[in-house]
Amino acid sequence: MGARVVAVHRDAEHTFSKASYDEILLLEGLGVDGDAHCGATVQHRSRVRRDPSQPNLRQVHLIHAELFEDVAADGFAVAPGGLGENITTSGIDLLGLPVGARLTVGDAVITVTGLRNPCVQIDGLQQGLTKRLVRKVGGDEVERLAGVMGIVSRSGVVRPDATIEVTLPPEPHLPLTLV
Repeated sequence: MGARVVAVHRDAEHTFSKASYDEILLLEGLGVDGDAHCGATVQHRSRVRRDPSQPNLRQVHLIHAELFEDVAADGFAVAPGGLGENITTSGIDLLGLPVGARLTVGDAVITVTGLRNPCVQIDGLQQGLTKRLVRKVGGDEVERLAGVMGIVSRSGVVRPDATIEVTLPPEPHLPLTLV
């Protein structure tokens, strides 16, 4: 079974976890209709305080469902939407995508902009989970596992079980960094 959508989520308030829905509407250049992070400029509260005019490179948050299985082995119970993602995926290596990869989901297209930086709010969900999602590997390199962020390049409805097609940008591919 190829890459697909497991669940979709949104929340009009700046809450940590997001409720699941039968569908979400992605709006080109803005994000998820009805979500607190929808907008052409940054909507994340800490980023708004720093510079409200910066472009919103975090319009859509995607997490791979395989992460939930991995953290369950360490005793953490995380359900889709629990980490605040808009789209929970399966069968796709989100963290291995390069900057500019395009994900076609139904009629919608999401362009991957970078990695989500897990914050300490994650420990409000379950104590110790932040350390599991941000860890050092091989010296000074830090591995961040809390999904990827993207912008909406084409509007469309996204539903659970939709297939995801990946189009890579021209080479050279740039690795994902924090956005």
